Amino acid sequence: MHKILIIEDDEIIAKSIEKEISNWGFTAKRITDFQDIIPQFVEFDPQLVLLDITLPFFNGYHWCTEIRKLSKVPIVFISSASDNMNIVMAMNMGGDDFIAKPFDLHVLIAKIQAILRRTYDFSTQSNLLEHNGAILNINDNSISYKGEKVELTKNEYKILQTLLENKGKTVSRDNLMIKLWETDNYVEENTLNVNITRLRRKLEAIGLKNFIKTKKGLGYIIN
Repeated sequence: MHKILIIEDDEIIAKSIEKEISNWGFTAKRITDFQDIIPQFVEFDPQLVLLDITLPFFNGYHWCTEIRKLSKVPIVFISSASDNMNIVMAMNMGGDDFIAKPFDLHVLIAKIQAILRRTYDFSTQSNLLEHNGAILNINDNSISYKGEKVELTKNEYKILQTLLENKGKTVSRDNLMIKLWETDNYVEENTLNVNITRLRRKLEAIGLKNFIKTKKGLGYIIN
């Protein structure tokens, strides 16, 4: 079942869209806290985003740019600001379509279905892991935090992915070594030490100091 995120501050419009989408068998979520949308986007992990231009705090162009740093999810702008300049700007910022208000809900559903068919003819799934504002992007082996982004090596990525998938739990050195062995014939124990050190430096460079903690004699943990 496809999930659709509605970023629209007009509650009446947002609720009517949510109801219509739900009636067609989609899972819908309305954003109600417009100050920091990205954590909500990552948690919900939608297959399509409906995005208004005029929003509290930051406009839709800002949030389109922020989403595009993390995901290629289809973004459909819905706005009464439907002059050519806004339509062109929406497309240039990373939007996939533009629907002018007021619109017929049946037309909206038809556009949503068409975009979903084009985008998800092949099997796809979530490629983001989030923790305390840090977002690991599985598509390009990168970690982002507060607008900063750094690319990871294959081993650094595997270590961080394993720790994030087990956040709050201590992951032993042996388990991390096994994770690295999945594609490598042999990995020396010192390789793990080197990769952990380099990974920590990269995390600190984007503001994630002490993100990975050492449990002496046990392994590593992300709380």
